[in-house]
Amino acid sequence: MNTVTSTALAAPALAPRVQPRLFTWRRFAGTAGPGLLIAVGYIDPGNWATDLSGGARYGYALLSMVFVANFIAMVVQALCVRLAIATGKSLAEYSREAYARPVVLMLWLSAELAMVMTDLAELVGGAIALKLLFGIGLVPGVVLTSTGTFVMLMLGRNDWRWLRNLVGGLVVTVAASFVSLLWLAQPDWTDVALGLIPTPQLLADPTMLFLALGIVGATVMPHNLYLHSGLLASTGRALPRTAKAEAIKANVRDSNTSLGFALLINAAILVAAGAVFHSHGLTEIADLSAAAQLLDPVLGTEVAALLFAVGLLAAGQSSTITGTLAGQMVMEGFLQIRLSAPVRRLVTRLAALGPALGYFLVVGEGDTSRLLILSQVVLSLQLPFAVIPLLRCVGHREVMGEFALGRGARLGCWSLALFVVLLNVALIAEMLG
Repeated sequence: MNTVTSTALAAPALAPRVQPRLFTWRRFAGTAGPGLLIAVGYIDPGNWATDLSGGARYGYALLSMVFVANFIAMVVQALCVRLAIATGKSLAEYSREAYARPVVLMLWLSAELAMVMTDLAELVGGAIALKLLFGIGLVPGVVLTSTGTFVMLMLGRNDWRWLRNLVGGLVVTVAASFVSLLWLAQPDWTDVALGLIPTPQLLADPTMLFLALGIVGATVMPHNLYLHSGLLASTGRALPRTAKAEAIKANVRDSNTSLGFALLINAAILVAAGAVFHSHGLTEIADLSAAAQLLDPVLGTEVAALLFAVGLLAAGQSSTITGTLAGQMVMEGFLQIRLSAPVRRLVTRLAALGPALGYFLVVGEGDTSRLLILSQVVLSLQLPFAVIPLLRCVGHREVMGEFALGRGARLGCWSLALFVVLLNVALIAEMLG
């Protein structure tokens, strides 16, 4: 069966490196690959909401979950690299060919739901940032955020370097904002280190478990699996078989480096929330707007809220860019529907804009935290529908050839998948209870 080549964005094919070169930050910025676009999905406003709520309520106790979630993310993104370069197909394309039509439609609907939930959190986060910075209401803010993303994608068209530089600049803005906030908050680093040890309270406290699942859902994003494999599928098709092993190694390094940077930002959000709010008895802070408004009084400064809002706007805008690209790849991969770039991007935008506007028009603008955290929990529930087909593919020697996972690696990966599924079962039981 012929595959559909995604025209959303194609990363340049990576030739095998012949001779190692000295590391410099300038060279790293100039050679950053798809991992940079993947990393922004791990620092979106949904992460902010769950990390903020977890840090405010439990201090640094959930910091271990941030590391666990990021480790799972590194593993599954590395598997996406292996799939795309070994087969020249995206995860959506492979799923379309491997499963019966009813299963494909179910997986497509699950992926679309994950896209909407992802985009919903990003649009809401961007709107909150505009409200904090300029006093704009959330309804017009959602429209402005959505329009801004569409315009930037149209300006960049399919220019890899332009998009990479834009997203890289936004990520650096987010990092600078939270480094500054940590410097102002002055956390107790001994207590922070203790937070890296998992706590038994996680299984005894339903609220803590709910937030922990939200952290997993906010960190390990289903749409990133489709985006990463879609970005690298063209690389897999272009490279000769002898060059693919080196390309896999290079792209896994790129992915792990970028995700390591995202890990530091997520950890900084939770640590800042613990230092600013939990340590001062403000344990019920979950709303991003309320958090920003309390930063200046608690820290005794006039710049903390501004830093928070600027970082939030950069996180939301960068994440909506990559979420829109992922939506295009999902539609092309599962349904083989080819639309012009502007139409595809407009459809993806409207899919999340409608629910966001509907929520604020019906419920009002007073409670955004519930919407953000719920979106991340839904993402966590959708994750197995992307991870299981991915593991099924990379374990098949008939599909992967010499790049198929060995028995030990398969066992480890399926154990991680089982861990995520069991957490989701626990979450569903708690929600029904």
